[in-house]
Amino acid sequence: MRNFKEDVALNTLNHSCAHLMAQAVKHLYPQAKFWVGPVVEEGFYYDIDLGDEVIRDEDLPKIEKEMKKCAKADKRIVRQEITREEALEQFKDDEYKIDLINRMPEGTHISMYTQGDFTDLCRGPHTETTKNCRYFKLIKHSGAYWKGDKNNKVLQRIYGVCLPTQEELDSHLADLEDAKQRDHRKLGKDMQIFMFSDIVGGGLPLWLPNGLTVRRLLSDYIMNKELARGYQHVLTPSVASTKLYKISGHLAHYKDDMFPIMSRDDDEFVLRPMNCPEHMIIYKSQLHSYRDLPIRIAEIANDFRFEASGALTGIERSRAFTQNDSHIFCTEEQIASEIKAVTELILDVYKDFNLNQFEFRLSLRDKENTEKYFGNDELWERSESELREVLKEMNVPYYEAEGEAAFYGPKIDVQVRSALGHDVTLSTIQLDYQLPERFELEYVANGGEKKRPVVIHRAILGSIDRFVAFLLEETKGILPLWLAPRQAVVIPVSPEAHGEYAKKVVEELRKIGVRTELDDRNEKLGYRIREAQTNKLPIEVVVGDGEIENNGITLRRYGSRQETKMSLEDFLIAIKAEIDEKRLAPEIQKA
Repeated sequence: MRNFKEDVALNTLNHSCAHLMAQAVKHLYPQAKFWVGPVVEEGFYYDIDLGDEVIRDEDLPKIEKEMKKCAKADKRIVRQEITREEALEQFKDDEYKIDLINRMPEGTHISMYTQGDFTDLCRGPHTETTKNCRYFKLIKHSGAYWKGDKNNKVLQRIYGVCLPTQEELDSHLADLEDAKQRDHRKLGKDMQIFMFSDIVGGGLPLWLPNGLTVRRLLSDYIMNKELARGYQHVLTPSVASTKLYKISGHLAHYKDDMFPIMSRDDDEFVLRPMNCPEHMIIYKSQLHSYRDLPIRIAEIANDFRFEASGALTGIERSRAFTQNDSHIFCTEEQIASEIKAVTELILDVYKDFNLNQFEFRLSLRDKENTEKYFGNDELWERSESELREVLKEMNVPYYEAEGEAAFYGPKIDVQVRSALGHDVTLSTIQLDYQLPERFELEYVANGGEKKRPVVIHRAILGSIDRFVAFLLEETKGILPLWLAPRQAVVIPVSPEAHGEYAKKVVEELRKIGVRTELDDRNEKLGYRIREAQTNKLPIEVVVGDGEIENNGITLRRYGSRQETKMSLEDFLIAIKAEIDEKRLAPEIQKA
């Protein structure tokens, strides 16, 4: 979808439409006072103080009607620059504008825009007339604390969107509806994948049986991929002494993103934000020769980060999550080959999931703000140069992003374009000379001398939680058959006449590992088939007289009206092959 914030023309149009909405609100609610009305990625919003009144769903059409009147009036939108004193006088009865003015640095050029009977502070720019803003839609409303501070008054926030033509607006609204249906938070609830509870705590997901099935299958999938490539899996605790994180540097550089320290038995403990330090300790527990390297340590690890409440987004961004993490300990000569091997694994996984809209990002440190990172300039420049050379050698397109590095080293991020039009970081490769130095890691080189290994941090699926969110939105909840928590339902035409044969089919499917349900409720056949479709069950198997007579089944896939009759034996062979090979059926490659 289009980014209204970055598109200059759309930004101007939506900024102007925010003022149009404010004008209409002022007509309907004369007591209204306005805080800010910025353009955001999906359109615009305005925060409004309506006194004791509260905006409800039924109020939005009323505001839209008034906005149409204001747009039809075709009033010129006039910019005027004023002094700070003039601004303070103009808005002396408006505490919100007074606050904005007082927060502006000395020497700021203060401007306001007037359209008909409405004037507001704004730096602009705006369209020429209100008529340019006639193709709009108010999307939703909510409460919002003034300045985002929970101690302040709750304002009314109204969201809207404006496009140049009615056709573009209609298309955009259709995209928004599609996005709403794809939202992993809605799908996760509807499909009983996960839930949240205020009593448990914000950002702490509860994975339900269906969700745990998906997580287990994804974990097994990636672990098998790793085992085939020489990785060794470990399990480390989710809590550790602060001594560990003092050595790693996390306590100094990452403390604000960690859960609070816990004091017990004359020691301090903390929930881990990542598992790099633990893997350093495992490596250090033995003396290694150059012949042992590379050593690839992997883990499906539970991690915890105290994300700000405003940043929490379902399981895409939460406070408790599970990483598909690994650390490769290698010699400097092995860096290029190991990074290439990791990249090949990423591409292999993306092929399995039909992910083809992605690009590589070389994430570098911010050279103007080096205090955010530890280590010296020489190591940083060396690491950045080595990653750049590997990308060039592999001949993959990439772009550079300053300020996106981890605090201990540069990285290659794989940015995948989601079905909702967002760039999501799924996979990452990080080159690290710093932690081996801080933990004093060694290996015995060919000449008998001791050297420092280099560490490559890598995550293929990244956060399992985020990957599930991404898949739900990408497929609209229609997961590949091998990954679906509920794979098949067997529906007898008549529970009484065909129920026993249906049970036999269920039993045969379960024998080969297919997660199968039996729907022998005393409901009409059409009702049960429709419900299976509503529940997005990938496979529907219907059995009746003909199927019993021929020892067969009638197959119907989700989203298709086509029915296929086949023998039970052929069906079992075909369905097992599709699951074992982790195939993406044509119907579900892209929803």
